[in-house]
Amino acid sequence: MTDEPKTGAILWTDLTVPNADEIRDFYSRVTGWRAEPVKMGDYSDYNMIPAEGTEPAAGICFARGPNENLPAQWLIYVTVASLDESIKRCLEQGGKIVDGPRGMGKQRFCVIQDPAGAYAGLGGD
Repeated sequence: MTDEPKTGAILWTDLTVPNADEIRDFYSRVTGWRAEPVKMGDYSDYNMIPAEGTEPAAGICFARGPNENLPAQWLIYVTVASLDESIKRCLEQGGKIVDGPRGMGKQRFCVIQDPAGAYAGLGGD
């Protein structure tokens, strides 16, 4: 991605599971994605790239280290103007912070749970 993501846009989608290698293979066979390893120290997570593309469509990650407590479901990460302000509003509206905030690259992110129990990630400054 070369353009700055716009506020409210989905920045990323990933799945965090204990058995990332097995699930990587499952989605490769079902969707045609090919896996590109992303080194995470002594193991690799995966960027999943469409068969005819060059940019990742999603990530499949191991539930290890900082990702250990993330739910095993597809998570969208939505770009927000201010992560701190969005966290404050989440809590005011009855949501919960499940993970973070923490840094990744140039941005910070967190995972929230809304009052209905659904999860989403928020990413921003």
